[in-house]
Amino acid sequence: MNAPMSKPRLTTSAMIASIASEGQRTVSAPFGNALVELAGRRPDIVGMSADLAKYTDLHLFAKEFPERFFQMGMAEQLLMGAAGGMAKEGFTPFVTTYAVFASRRAYDFIHQVIAEENLNVKIACALPGLTTGYGPSHQATEDIAIFRGVPGLTIVDPCDALDTEQATVAIAEHKGPVYMRLLRGKVPLVLDEYDYKFELGKAKLLRDGRDVLIISSGIMTMRALETAQALKDDNVGVAVLHVPTIKPLDTETIVREASRSGRLVVVAENHSVIGGLGEAVAGTLLRAGVAPAFRQIALPDAFLDAGALPTLHDRYGISTQAMVASIRSWLR
Repeated sequence: MNAPMSKPRLTTSAMIASIASEGQRTVSAPFGNALVELAGRRPDIVGMSADLAKYTDLHLFAKEFPERFFQMGMAEQLLMGAAGGMAKEGFTPFVTTYAVFASRRAYDFIHQVIAEENLNVKIACALPGLTTGYGPSHQATEDIAIFRGVPGLTIVDPCDALDTEQATVAIAEHKGPVYMRLLRGKVPLVLDEYDYKFELGKAKLLRDGRDVLIISSGIMTMRALETAQALKDDNVGVAVLHVPTIKPLDTETIVREASRSGRLVVVAENHSVIGGLGEAVAGTLLRAGVAPAFRQIALPDAFLDAGALPTLHDRYGISTQAMVASIRSWLR
């Protein structure tokens, strides 16, 4: 009798934070390289991490400026407290860790030491949302919800390599604390085809369309653009409004675009359906008295599974194919 065939073992490479599709153009370490270039002109910039420099692309900074790099060990609370102290002494700390550790473990230190003092600390965190398959311990699906309530904390969610590079420069110039969701490693490049320039606090209409308006941030803007192209074959016109700054939100542009009559408004985000961009946009429209047909594409209010990223993105409805199917069903 033949032994039953075992299922193929899931390889680690299928679970790490690689969001590039096969054959997609990528840029290596856009954050790390942008920060190195910026620090060459800005002696006030220091790099700090909690034993994760290699996994947040900050190792490039550490190699170039070893005297300005501080490895704080696996103690995120200490990392944030020390960053606040650095900022009080006139430095501009760029602090990196995983988003789960900053939002869950070090929240009180960010709130009390950094945000309440309005200190010039830039917190750049890898593995935002569902960009890793290692399960709830690593998936920061609620980080935006956690940080949106912190007064004075700017929140940035870049889409691709170009967005990340430009946002790094912009947040360095901004006075005050910033939380940026970080795309690391080989990051897709898409926005260079749309004459795009990052501006802190500004949403950008990347393409127009008569039937659907997708309001998106982070990697979901890539998916929104792919969805718009796919639905074009169905003679469905899809506009894509990229919102790289979650807080402060560009309410003027969002209200203006959502006010155009007859369009279905869909908010797409790589974050829990609770407390993220979708609810921020919904609240904005409600307060403005604008009431379009409204839907959300987001992660469920649940602890997500571990597994391969493409499988998980399909399962939880944030892949391009899932987005296309959802919007088609809503237009019927």
